[in-house]
Amino acid sequence: MFKNARFFRLDQPFEFTAAELEEALGGRRFRPCGPIETATLGWTSPLGEETTALVQAVSGCYLICARRQERLLPSAAVAEALDERVSELEAGEARDVGRAERRRLREQIINEMLPRAFTRSRRTQLYLDTESGWLVVDSSSEKQAEEVVSLLRETLGSLPVRLPDPVRPAANVLTSWLLDESAPNDFVPGDACELRDVGEQAGVVRCSRQDLASEEILNHLRAGKQVTKLALEWDERLSFTLADDLSLKRLRVGEALLEELDGDDMDPAQRLDAEFAILALQVRQLIARLDEVFGLAPNSPAVPKTLASELDAPF
Repeated sequence: MFKNARFFRLDQPFEFTAAELEEALGGRRFRPCGPIETATLGWTSPLGEETTALVQAVSGCYLICARRQERLLPSAAVAEALDERVSELEAGEARDVGRAERRRLREQIINEMLPRAFTRSRRTQLYLDTESGWLVVDSSSEKQAEEVVSLLRETLGSLPVRLPDPVRPAANVLTSWLLDESAPNDFVPGDACELRDVGEQAGVVRCSRQDLASEEILNHLRAGKQVTKLALEWDERLSFTLADDLSLKRLRVGEALLEELDGDDMDPAQRLDAEFAILALQVRQLIARLDEVFGLAPNSPAVPKTLASELDAPF
């Protein structure tokens, strides 16, 4: 379901029920761009446009989806039209067009071209884990994730969240895992990483399909580079690339966990529930493990012992 994960810590317990959250999101339901709008952003069904429900709830986790639509108006096309308009005015009226008039002409051209522009949509899934107190956003872009979090905050009126602020910097920990071969047994380094200088030069080395224990990689680390991204497999349950801001990319659930879904005769809603339950459980336990390794949030609540039994219940 999720290809990426950015974590935001909830500073307060999330008190909304699924029904209350559904009602709140309904006030900012997605609508397409109007004729002269450059973009719109709102909430849509995580199941797709065939359904209307805005919240999919599984054992204290609320899956929701934001949709952004924008009109594609190439700046080069606007600039070309503006140059033509300015040339016509200057030739026809024998005068120069000033900067302020050019701005007005540009706005006029954009308003004329917008209704004919193509549109493009982007969906961003996220979920609130009310049991462990984390918001998880499926986005590889920090800006995109912040935009969706801001939309949720505006929709609910308040949403105190913060990014992880690890006690032990992730780059230092990941570097020691490769340099000293000190990774915990449940974290197995893969074959890809990004190494970055800490000095002013900020040189970057990106490795893919490489033996990360090779002398070539170790020499970069001995020379002072730090690991800022590292491909990992966690406990044979999840694989991902962990960045130094503790975001995850290329997130994949282990095949063994998905085997139980093979061949099941489920409708789309049931299958989403099942996939979401597996994902939510594994990510919740991964966050708890990352908390142990990096110290994500002082005094963070422990993962409830009843979670596994709740999410493992038949669908």
